Amino acid sequence: MTPTDAPPRLATVLSAHGLPPTVYAYPGSTRTAADAAAAIGCPVAAIGKSLVFMGAESGTPVVVIASGANRVDEARVAALIGEPIRKASADEVRAGTGHAIGGVPPFGHPTDLRTILDPDLLVFDPVWVAAGTPKTVFPITPDALRAASRATVAPIA
Repeated sequence: MTPTDAPPRLATVLSAHGLPPTVYAYPGSTRTAADAAAAIGCPVAAIGKSLVFMGAESGTPVVVIASGANRVDEARVAALIGEPIRKASADEVRAGTGHAIGGVPPFGHPTDLRTILDPDLLVFDPVWVAAGTPKTVFPITPDALRAASRATVAPIA
């Protein structure tokens, strides 16, 4: 694990929340929760994976920060946002978040996105999340994650 500077937009958001603008780079991929957990040496459940869904009627992106051990129940997310959802395409993920799949941070997107946080992550300190690339992550406390992402905490698994 090599400490490095966060990408500029993420560094700005981290600093605004009183968080250090340092991320950790790994030589291998941290694209999946299993890859990240293996590289970091933490439980898969302590990985906060940022998944992007689209409101099927509104076309609005929604970020779900799920525990790496959980599978998102799309019907639960749809009920929370009040419309059916579908998984975002790679182009929609990049357009909505400014990042490619596998490196989407939970916050610091070009616009504020509605965000839902898996309550199963609240027991881990730290939670490890993507830092803008498929090879970078950063640790964050559950409270800081909730505050910085302005997430609604709700069961999504």
